[in-house]
Amino acid sequence: VQLQASGGGLVQTGASLRLSCSASGRTSRAYSMGWFRQAGGKEREFVAAISWRGDSTYYADSVKGRFTISRDNAKNTVYLQVNSLKPDDTAVYYCVFQYASTWYQTRTPDYWGQGTQVTVSS
Repeated sequence: VQLQASGGGLVQTGASLRLSCSASGRTSRAYSMGWFRQAGGKEREFVAAISWRGDSTYYADSVKGRFTISRDNAKNTVYLQVNSLKPDDTAVYYCVFQYASTWYQTRTPDYWGQGTQVTVSS
């Protein structure tokens, strides 16, 4: 499976972005998708995830109410709408893929994308 993320950029505090991640390859089985992020000098952290049918979503406390994850299975694509951005949201955002119909928080993702940089200026 290959994951191609896009949509990052340099924005000001309070701005919005829409990150996208398209999956290709062995996508015929049910899979959940999500996003992690890693800021400079910090550990990678979970951001959000969504189940195969899109009926279950999961968020880190730090982004609840500001970020929204969604997916379009016809396009094998997951989206992350990020609103009210703060400088603390500055990070490389990684798309992830898990062969499971639901998201398992304690399970390491099966695949990682290359990341897209989000930089929020104050």
